[in-house]
Amino acid sequence: MARTPMTPRTPTGSRTRTTVVSLMAVGALLGAAGAATADDSGKKPSGAPTGDGAHALCKRAPKIDKRITRILDRLNGDVTERGSITRLEKRVANAKSAGHTEIEKYLDKRLTHRRSLVPALENRQKDLASVVKWCKANKNGADA
Repeated sequence: MARTPMTPRTPTGSRTRTTVVSLMAVGALLGAAGAATADDSGKKPSGAPTGDGAHALCKRAPKIDKRITRILDRLNGDVTERGSITRLEKRVANAKSAGHTEIEKYLDKRLTHRRSLVPALENRQKDLASVVKWCKANKNGADA
């Protein structure tokens, strides 16, 4: 029977087709996933790491050390150094003297966090020095 402009299309027919197509797609995906899981016989994926990443860490250690040193130099810089603790201390003092208590409180929390970074980075730098020592003794982790 031909559709006339006066007979509207039933929404349930369209909904049913959409539901059927969706269910078929989900079934196909689940079937493919099940087959892939069943086919895997305990093999590692090709992109899985085989070791502890010692060689990669040994290779990146000099760059990491430079970055830590640069950050520590910035944190320990003078008032003219952006990001330094001294500069932030001055900003806190300026906010306090101006009576901007909310600004002072916000900046003081940032200052507390920034101060806590220094010992953490110094500790990381010491740890990295022992890693570099290990790398030199173990052929840059090539055997690992």
